Amino acid sequence: MSYPSKLSAEPRVTTFDEFAQLADYSLMDTLNADPKGTEDGDDHRARQVFSGHFVPVTPTPLAEPEYVAHSSTFFQDLGLSDKLAFDEKFRQVFSGDISAAHEPMRPFGWATGYALSIYGTEYTQQCPFGTGNGYGDGRAVSIFEGIFNGKRWEMQLKGGGPTPYCRGADGRAVLRSSVREFLAQDYMHALGVPTSRSLTLYVSKSDTVARPWYSQDSHSFDPDILVDNPIAISTRVAPSFLRVGQLELFARRTRNDAHPKALEELRMIVSHLIEREYKGDINQDLAFSEQLVELAKLFRQRLTTLVASWLRVGYCQGNFNSDNCAAGGFTLDYGPFGFCESFDPWFQPWTGGGKHFSFFNQPAAAEANFHMFWKAVRPLLAEDSEALEQFDQVRHSFAEAMEQQLQNMWADKLGLTEYNPELFKTLMALITESEVDYTIFFRELSHIPDDISPLKKSFYVKTSQQLDEQWQSWLESWRDLVADGGGLTETSTKMKRTNPKYTWREWLIVPAYQQAMHGDYALIKELQAVLSDPYDEQSQDIEDKYYRLKPKAFFNAGGVSHYSCSS
Repeated sequence: MSYPSKLSAEPRVTTFDEFAQLADYSLMDTLNADPKGTEDGDDHRARQVFSGHFVPVTPTPLAEPEYVAHSSTFFQDLGLSDKLAFDEKFRQVFSGDISAAHEPMRPFGWATGYALSIYGTEYTQQCPFGTGNGYGDGRAVSIFEGIFNGKRWEMQLKGGGPTPYCRGADGRAVLRSSVREFLAQDYMHALGVPTSRSLTLYVSKSDTVARPWYSQDSHSFDPDILVDNPIAISTRVAPSFLRVGQLELFARRTRNDAHPKALEELRMIVSHLIEREYKGDINQDLAFSEQLVELAKLFRQRLTTLVASWLRVGYCQGNFNSDNCAAGGFTLDYGPFGFCESFDPWFQPWTGGGKHFSFFNQPAAAEANFHMFWKAVRPLLAEDSEALEQFDQVRHSFAEAMEQQLQNMWADKLGLTEYNPELFKTLMALITESEVDYTIFFRELSHIPDDISPLKKSFYVKTSQQLDEQWQSWLESWRDLVADGGGLTETSTKMKRTNPKYTWREWLIVPAYQQAMHGDYALIKELQAVLSDPYDEQSQDIEDKYYRLKPKAFFNAGGVSHYSCSS
């Protein structure tokens, strides 16, 4: 398990002019633009897109943009000076005014289409045209692609205004969801979980949009009021934003013989995926069919590792459709997500998600997405029966690979040298009955206590003598296994690097975006600092505030324990 390094290169890019020189647009230079697209990117109305890999689009600027936050950690990783976040031209571009760009930057960005499938079932009815030709980046506009310290990154504005895929919506994101995504990306990176990254967050000082949300102290399941929200633009960054749903779109066009170049465009997008996400891991001298087999193996490895990591840290991707599944194998989108506090294997924060995208169902959702990846790429292997057989075998053994990753993760989380199914089964029953706080329990367990007293710090309900005896019996069995595995001190240290002390607690995030709506960003900065060191001991004040059980008032509270996707 690898964790992000805190050592970064000295900032080399201090001006916007220097930043612009890093531009290198591999997607727009090597893939096909929509032949019906515009040359200047003035393309903001919902319409059907029948072919091509992207549509040139200009973002829609925020009115009176104001700086909220930037990720200093990521700026350092990219070799950027923190001062850039306050540079006038930089602020213009990353708040949606791309007119400030100059060569070699392009004066427009791009949006991409993708298909939708849920658990392996293809859908088109979410498309306003009923065809699937209008589904894609409705409010996400990529505006920059470049090389930083030898690595390619793509920068995408979330809430950058309408695109041809906006399905009639306004293309905007509100400050509430933008703050959540900005903080979550930084936090997940600090946890060592593969993720898109946060760059900047700007808010409009004058423009708002109305969204359904929850009234103060509401316990409604669905939003019960309309709220005027400041609009914001966050910039998320990744090696690419290629999704399984994108590959599906081109495979569907091929299958339906949508246009003469459909199969060629499928091959192009898959080749581009290999170039962008797997170039260092796949031998370019191999035949293309052999590269596809390697691609399947590598994507399976990344995806199973990712989902095991999600369960390790308590993360639930509430809407893990194929269009929210990055083909590069990292956490792509922070829409209706949440982190499990009181342990519940069926935890699901999103009111529209249902049980199928709940906490412990994420491995099954991942397999469904991998199935759609397999189905999309398979036509490219039609002429190579041997490679096709190998490719199919990678798909068929997904469940086995996923189970192995989960067992390895649970063994690490429990400080064991190997997974013990009986011990794990008993633990799941106990933590469910005792309603333990997922993060606090495993962190306290990482100290390898002699008795259950420290563990009770994580219990939301009082235990009985009988339950205490069951706990003590389990603890003694577990300690015996840990002792057999080596030194307790070394095991404790490893467990503390696996089980974070500080987790995302929605009731501590809500005040941050509420205060931000009134122009106070101090709590966002505090959360950035706390969540950037989730495994470390911090000050007593921070521990008292952030390392504690969820107050009863927030159970079943609308906008805290559950929320709609009104972003």
